[in-house]
Amino acid sequence: MKFDDYPIAGAIKKNLAGAGFKRPTDIQFKAIPSILKGEDVLAVAQTGTGKTAAFAVPVIDRIHKSKRPGSPAGIQCIVMVPTRELAGQIGAVFNTLSRHTRVNPFAVFGGVDQDRQIARLKGGIDVLVATPGRMFDLISQGAITLSRVNTLVLDEADRMLAKGFLEDIQAVKKKLPQRHQTLFFSATIDKEIKKLAFSQVKTSAIRIQIAPDNPVSRNVSHWVVEMEMDDKRFFLRRFVRDHENERILVFVRTKVRAERVAKALERENILSATLHGDKDQAERTQVLARFKAGEEHILIATDVSARGIDIPNLDYVINYDLPDNPENYVHRVGRTGRGTRKGQAFSFCSPREKPLLNQIQALINEEILIHALTPQEYAQILLDPKDTQGLRQMILSHEAGERKKSRKKSKKSKRSG
Repeated sequence: MKFDDYPIAGAIKKNLAGAGFKRPTDIQFKAIPSILKGEDVLAVAQTGTGKTAAFAVPVIDRIHKSKRPGSPAGIQCIVMVPTRELAGQIGAVFNTLSRHTRVNPFAVFGGVDQDRQIARLKGGIDVLVATPGRMFDLISQGAITLSRVNTLVLDEADRMLAKGFLEDIQAVKKKLPQRHQTLFFSATIDKEIKKLAFSQVKTSAIRIQIAPDNPVSRNVSHWVVEMEMDDKRFFLRRFVRDHENERILVFVRTKVRAERVAKALERENILSATLHGDKDQAERTQVLARFKAGEEHILIATDVSARGIDIPNLDYVINYDLPDNPENYVHRVGRTGRGTRKGQAFSFCSPREKPLLNQIQALINEEILIHALTPQEYAQILLDPKDTQGLRQMILSHEAGERKKSRKKSKKSKRSG
């Protein structure tokens, strides 16, 4: 089935074609008809499978067809998201898909000046994409009214609920008209979160689950490389040099570590950008824009960026540190292999991170393939590529150690015999 076959406005079809969407993905194929009918939907699908368009297309179509000149102005749909980056990303998708329609979308989030947001809201909008904190600030100031909202979308619903946003969600629902549609979308969802989600939708809600056994997209090939913690910077240096001019997104555990890794690369004359919570929103937006435009080839980020970044043609994701929360692994590697493109992800795993790796494998119900290295290959990575003499000495030293171990085993065997 093609988007041309859907009973949606011609302008939306043109926008989809212009964005390169010809056929719906599995989640779009299953969700769009139900949303167009006004049904509640709880959908779980891997990152990068087109979840945003799955709810944006029917929401835009319904508002476009119902809006007439002289009809009362007001927000008809709210999309609640957990992070600023995700708000900006979803706002951009709505802007793209609503061109030449009667629908006016707008995204609000913290870290930027409120006055401009308030001025834009006064101009009249139909779809509001928002983080909870900024949205409630604007509601309290009277800049946002919810009396005409007929659709509430919760994107990355698992994180919204896990991070304690349930009270915020319930507070919003109390302000909405009694009869409204609720849409839950997420890449991962556990039993506890599922119970909370079910409590917020109608009992007749349509439940959609795409590839529930493994939340990692089939388009992503992922491997683990085992190494000592202190050797990770050498492996990253080698990877970057072997993949010049390709875009690499590197995830680390903390903002301090992000800056340290960037400085370690800089000492090797490798330039990179960093993205983390210590940067103000304007700087974070600029860094992302440069990376998306290809002006920066290496971006080192914390999990603040794991959700909501849609980077066209991202070549590689590197998990420099394994995430403490295994679900963040799914969202990290989901930054590549989006849509119909293939992607690759590598995780650097130290001995102390093995328990985290086991948790990740249990979550995705899959044993991640280990990219094995010979002692010679490992030794070569630790050295500067030009230092061939040092490499020879390292290999000889390693071989001598292996021979010593072998002799000890042989002596022990003879004594026991």
